[in-house]
Amino acid sequence: MPSGRLELPLAVSVGDPAGIGPEIIGKAWEARHASVLAPFFAIGDIGSFAPHWDGPVVRIENPADTFKHFDSALPVIQLHNCLSVVPGRPDLDGAHCAYQALEMAIGFARAGSAAALVTGPVSKSQLYAVGFTHPGQTEFIAERCGVAKNNAVMMLAGPDLRVVPMTTHIPLAEVAAKLDGRLIRQRLRATAKGLQRNFGIENPRLAVAGFNPHAGELGNMGREELEIFEPAIAQIRSEGFNVIGPLPADTMFHAEARAQYDAALCAYHDQALIPLKTLYFHDAVNITLGLPVVRTSPDHGTAFGIAGQNKALPYSMIAAIKMAESAALYRLAAADGG
Repeated sequence: MPSGRLELPLAVSVGDPAGIGPEIIGKAWEARHASVLAPFFAIGDIGSFAPHWDGPVVRIENPADTFKHFDSALPVIQLHNCLSVVPGRPDLDGAHCAYQALEMAIGFARAGSAAALVTGPVSKSQLYAVGFTHPGQTEFIAERCGVAKNNAVMMLAGPDLRVVPMTTHIPLAEVAAKLDGRLIRQRLRATAKGLQRNFGIENPRLAVAGFNPHAGELGNMGREELEIFEPAIAQIRSEGFNVIGPLPADTMFHAEARAQYDAALCAYHDQALIPLKTLYFHDAVNITLGLPVVRTSPDHGTAFGIAGQNKALPYSMIAAIKMAESAALYRLAAADGG
């Protein structure tokens, strides 16, 4: 992480108040000193914390108030009074709260009132029921920031592995048709630039996983690598980017292989997320590249099944807050010419 501290707080949307969002945000605040977290404030229903977490909360009116309260209580901007919050029982009232909190958090980040945006876990099915029309929070944030969806790239990051799925939440049967040279080139450029901007890596090393077993075995197990991947990678190399591949996916993720690249780009969702979650299930972070603001989130869902039982682990939320601070500082350093 670059030196220095942020002059603005981080904005954290609570997510679905019936899920574990209030608990992991509260526990992250409890760990603020041990984990050396930058000051942050939550956005949602201040009353949603008590059913999940018994720590101190304080209502604030604007982000700047975070600093005078952060050491003694979790600052919360109140925007929606839920009729009731029952852990593990999502409802439409809570979905409205999650939707509004996300909208407000984006607004603070875009307006320069918050240094970065951290989003709590939401229930997509509940959001769809209240008018949410996007595949997920990433696409919604990209639209609100005026970024084309193919230019907003989802990266999942752990301590020594970063992965980008080139296709995300689509059926496996549709992946081959979606993979074309244009998409691969877009993902490679956005990943390289995102690593420079958010991680301070001057010359990012990218590795591309093949689509077929053994990366197609010279066309004997599929021709996507020869006909789609190799021409796209060659063009990106000609632009000065450091890219290797396509590589057999089954040999890309052991420790020695991971040391050879800064990010791995994978053909589809599970090819990327299985190794990442196997290694870093509790502390992986989702970071969106290609946005004018910094956005991170914990790499897990609402976990309704354990909500309100004091079982939720805050490590991924803590890691998301730390990565948001680090990315914001890297951006500030670059803007200052540092």
